[in-house]
Amino acid sequence: MVNIIKQEIEMETALKNKIEFICSFCGTTPTIYSGSIKMIEHTNLTYVEPHRIIINGITYLAFNYEPNIYVENLSKPIPLSSLEEYIKSLN
Repeated sequence: MVNIIKQEIEMETALKNKIEFICSFCGTTPTIYSGSIKMIEHTNLTYVEPHRIIINGITYLAFNYEPNIYVENLSKPIPLSSLEEYIKSLN
């Protein structure tokens, strides 16, 4: 039988503060879900699930210590410093 071990990753405080600060300038409130590490027991297979941030109905993905934030999936990165401009451009 395959056992999957899931460990929650706490979002870095600085990253959370940056996102909340950016959202306050945009007049919105983010909903943040912590990511996790999923490991298959007795193997070396590991999956890192990113943190999910929902802003105005759009899901953004973020990793701790990563300078980019991803829109909807990992194929569309934007710099965290450009997040405010991106959110405002959607309104």
